[in-house]
Amino acid sequence: MTDEPTNFLYPFIDAQEHDPQSLLADLTASAQAKSSQSLALRRATVAENSELLASAAAEMARRFAAGGRMFTFGNGGSCTDCTTLARLFARPPIGDPLPAWSLTADQAIITALGNDVGFELVFARQLIARAKPGDIAIAMSTSGSSPNLMAALAEARKRDMYTVGFAGYDGGQFAKSDDVDACFVVRSQSVHRIQEAQALVGYELWRAVHEQLAHEQMGV
Repeated sequence: MTDEPTNFLYPFIDAQEHDPQSLLADLTASAQAKSSQSLALRRATVAENSELLASAAAEMARRFAAGGRMFTFGNGGSCTDCTTLARLFARPPIGDPLPAWSLTADQAIITALGNDVGFELVFARQLIARAKPGDIAIAMSTSGSSPNLMAALAEARKRDMYTVGFAGYDGGQFAKSDDVDACFVVRSQSVHRIQEAQALVGYELWRAVHEQLAHEQMGV
């Protein structure tokens, strides 16, 4: 077995350190640095996307008010993030629940479609069966280029859904595709920091939609 270097992630792991206090100091410094990086990136991402958050929230609120529903999807860590986002809309801490589902939640459906038609279509096929014009599709990814997400977004476009992409790095294919109405890009090379910032963007999106609907109900 070949030992793989881990210095680029956690420098203290490979260090020949025998002093517990020194090791603890290294661990503390590493955690503080990551926390600072995460906070700065989250703040910058929300600031850079403030106008897009407002316009996307307005469109989503309009569609929800007209009876639209939201479907989220993603792979790996983004699978859990998209499920968390759908749950936030469907079971919010305040305000009325909104119809939102994660297309990754049903293992039977995912494995059946993966086996029968291929993994690239596990989300697109679900939209074919469930979605209608006026609904909302949200794809979450770090790369912004996963083939099964692109296939689902293309299908959503055919069905007159409002399409939202969450991506990292430079936005990947999400940022270039005509099938994506709004693309929130977290400009980082770290998967961890990208997903942390995306979680905040998702919360801010929910909050803006909630506020928009509340204003409309009050006739503001």
